[in-house]
Amino acid sequence: MSHLPLEQRIGKVEITITDPVTAGSYQDFKLIYTAGYFGIDDTGSIKICFRRATDMGEPQFTEPAEANYAHIWVTNGAKLQTRYDLKDNVRPWGKVLYIKIIDGFLQEGDQIIAHFGDRAQGSPGIRMQTFCEETFAFKVLVDPFATYTYTEVPDCPTIKVVAGPAEVWRAQIPTLRKTNESFRLLVKAEDRWGNPTPEEHKVFQCSSNLKIEGLPESIALNSQSKGVAVIEGLVPIEKGDAFITLKDKTGLVIKTNPMRVVEKATLGHYWGDLHGQSEETIGTNSVEDYFSFARDTAGLDFASHQANDFQITKEFWTKLQETTKRFLKEGIFVTFPGYEWSGNTGLGGDHNVFYYEEGETIHRSSHALIADLSDLNTDCNHIEDLFEVLKNKKALIFAHVGGRYADLPFHSPRLQRSIEIHSAWGTFEWLLQEAFQKGYRLGIVCNSDEHKGRPGTSYPGASLFGSYGGLTCLLAESLTRSSIWNALMKRHHYGTTGARIYLDVCVSFSKPALPFQEEPHLGQAPAEKITEAIMGDIIKTTEREVTLKIELIGSAPIEKIEIRNGVELLETFRPYRESDLGHRIRVIWSGASFRGRGRAVNWDGKAQVKGNDILSATPINFFNPEKRLILKKPDSLFWQYITTGGLAGFDCLLKEPDAGTLLVETPLVKFSKPVSEIGLEETIFETGGVARRMRLNRLPDNNPHTQIKISRRIPLRKSKENPLYVCVYQEDGHCAWSSPIYVLCEDS
Repeated sequence: MSHLPLEQRIGKVEITITDPVTAGSYQDFKLIYTAGYFGIDDTGSIKICFRRATDMGEPQFTEPAEANYAHIWVTNGAKLQTRYDLKDNVRPWGKVLYIKIIDGFLQEGDQIIAHFGDRAQGSPGIRMQTFCEETFAFKVLVDPFATYTYTEVPDCPTIKVVAGPAEVWRAQIPTLRKTNESFRLLVKAEDRWGNPTPEEHKVFQCSSNLKIEGLPESIALNSQSKGVAVIEGLVPIEKGDAFITLKDKTGLVIKTNPMRVVEKATLGHYWGDLHGQSEETIGTNSVEDYFSFARDTAGLDFASHQANDFQITKEFWTKLQETTKRFLKEGIFVTFPGYEWSGNTGLGGDHNVFYYEEGETIHRSSHALIADLSDLNTDCNHIEDLFEVLKNKKALIFAHVGGRYADLPFHSPRLQRSIEIHSAWGTFEWLLQEAFQKGYRLGIVCNSDEHKGRPGTSYPGASLFGSYGGLTCLLAESLTRSSIWNALMKRHHYGTTGARIYLDVCVSFSKPALPFQEEPHLGQAPAEKITEAIMGDIIKTTEREVTLKIELIGSAPIEKIEIRNGVELLETFRPYRESDLGHRIRVIWSGASFRGRGRAVNWDGKAQVKGNDILSATPINFFNPEKRLILKKPDSLFWQYITTGGLAGFDCLLKEPDAGTLLVETPLVKFSKPVSEIGLEETIFETGGVARRMRLNRLPDNNPHTQIKISRRIPLRKSKENPLYVCVYQEDGHCAWSSPIYVLCEDS
């Protein structure tokens, strides 16, 4: 009789693939479970579990000629019941291939074989996850006694997922520098899924429109550089708007984002991503990998790690703080310790918590996935409990929409300085509008909530994340923890959907106005009077009108700028006129089904232009390469895509500018419209949900406008808050939002 622990007699698992696999590739392999001493009794089962973050193809069991077919059988002929469930186990191992014995049983030595991507009947295989991971794991759990109590098989197999060949090259520089102030150029090769990838050999010839000292004549990417080249110590010599271009033998390959070069600047531009997590909770790769990627591969200036609090053990909280302290190198890279307070929606919903420095206590929303209850007394189950315990701490809290969404009836003006309105989950302007309606004064941040190990360059892959992750640009005096924190406290920042756009928004007063460092009702003394306010400022004035100044340098042509006063749209500015319009028609869909989980909207559809030809079609925000826009000439388009709050769509170039009728059909919108009636102003098709709509308009054939400088006189609402801000739409689908300038108009 053996008295070994159950886990040593539960069986073993092996896998027939051992070499690294390419991200997003199709594979054919077997996972073999061999039963241990107890076997598996009738109605017992096994679970093959995968991390929730993975976007590996979902195994299917009925179409052997289609992708992701999985053939499951038992060597002794027992009958099985199989299913694949996205949420059938304790997180982070929620995705489960469930195999149940329904007629028969297993004895020691019998085997269950899961043949993933079985190609015998024509399947191309199963698509592996689209992002890189050192240890992609197959966690196998066994219920040998048919009690629905599972034991993990020891030494479960892992495989390494690596990047594919280079298909796209990226180059980035800062968006603001002073003359003679050094900066760096980052050049990167990416595969079709956005993974940085080693390039065997690629040489670019470099040039700039402005004089830049230290810019080499050429840059080489190779396997030693791992697909990323960083050129340090570049110095702009003359003021202006700089771009660096990289060419190869075929011509222009890459153009960087814009960089404004000035002689003097009190505040600099610093770019970061404050939200994501690693494999210690629900993400991918280690926390060290997370910060290394943010600094070295994404080229961020600052970052934070935001793990779900109910998964953060005491040991990981200690490790996380050690990591943020180790990666903090002022002048190079700034970090903040923090966590995602993940309370149930009715208790406050998701919020990001940031501490100025290490050594603070984590106040979890619960211990839901933590066995050690020794610090249960530090929990804050309700967001108002968190507000209370942090009210005298050097901490910040940002509302967030993820799986859960932040519930805004609960608010602390002392702690809550900003609100996250874009991440890889989508765009959530409705959260900002709700904050305006409640009278909150909040800045705007955009982050990634990255789960795939790529903070700062967060592609959605093939999962239900529907958008590219966002970035926040802070206006700070220097790249130090104190200056970056001060910028966050003052809401001196703007957010984008991931593009590095130069944006300057300010309000001018004809006579000195009263600025407040804090919310006026908090009792803080006001600062000296000013005649110009920047993003995030709170101002009192007796003027009835103010001047709003907007300066923008896009990373792509500008489609439009919306000038807003809170929830009110004051003006839509376009840099072109009706007479500039040409043969190009734009169709955009956006929004979500509802606020919570499962918000994805299916926009699969088709379009036809009867009586005209489509010469070309360009997809917008089609980040998933498997979801394609297909042109079937002469007159038809077909596509597959979803949104989870963000936007996507296409431009089509017509042979004749005004001939024919455009017909569009999707599950939610179906219309026909004469091409001659499609003009500058948008036709909007509302479909309910949360900002769920389709819009249609016409653009110039070539829009050269990447730089905008305008000013507007804005009438103020008397005795009411005036949150003045802009939303920028680029033609490539990227957006940017300035933090509002809160102007209160009072009697003298």
